[in-house]
Amino acid sequence: MTRRHDDPLAGLPQAFDAQGSSFFEVLRRQAPDAVPELLRTGELPARLRDELVEGTTVLAITARDGVVVAGDRRATAGHQISRGDIRKVFPADDWSAIAISGAAGPAMELARVFATELEHYEKVEGEPLSLEGKSNKLGHMVRANLGLALQGLVVVPLFAGVDPRDLTGRIYEYDPVGGRYRATEHAASGSGSLAARTTLKRLHDRGATVEQAAHNALEALFDAAEEDAATGGPDLIRRIYPIVAIMDADGYRELEDTAVAEMLEEVIDPRRR
Repeated sequence: MTRRHDDPLAGLPQAFDAQGSSFFEVLRRQAPDAVPELLRTGELPARLRDELVEGTTVLAITARDGVVVAGDRRATAGHQISRGDIRKVFPADDWSAIAISGAAGPAMELARVFATELEHYEKVEGEPLSLEGKSNKLGHMVRANLGLALQGLVVVPLFAGVDPRDLTGRIYEYDPVGGRYRATEHAASGSGSLAARTTLKRLHDRGATVEQAAHNALEALFDAAEEDAATGGPDLIRRIYPIVAIMDADGYRELEDTAVAEMLEEVIDPRRR
């Protein structure tokens, strides 16, 4: 049924109107000034873009007996340093880790929900997902964030771990629309990823132990911090160091700050000389 122009209900959605079933669409047509700028334009306002907290550089590297994931501790908001102690590496379960870069708020929420999803699956099914299955599930979750990504809230994680069935370390990269890519030896994401990848490519050794791979990961983060203003180096005054997670036959573990500090000293000392 078509309403007359003088009908007081003209402009409101009619019954079974596929174009008018959304209250938001009605509000956008009838009272556009009442719709927030973010929802009207699909883009973050300039003020919010400048205040958006973003995580920067994370990386992963394989070893003969496992895989290492590491991330610096700096977060930026526009051209300012927002935090110097943010966590970018999270345990996904006992055998894998997720590292985040991009919009910090949605990225950390993604990491928490992903870990809960894996825990729920294991409780229901009685056994954990395979590493391939975990990486696929994360890809679906990144794809579900596409609407926020189009508004500027981009989340780009790294996922790595060992499959307890064969104890082989694997790394998976993602793009903002949920594309999943297997990295054979190493991967990096974030603003300092170019410098980090260069160092990882130079230092990677398939026969290295996870401890040697952790040393190489810290050297790559140090190089990224020297080349990229948004990547933080170690804070020796406040003793804030990169987070380094190792996954091998013993499962997920993070290196203590004292161990990371010792490795960093080995990285820095040759540069002093």
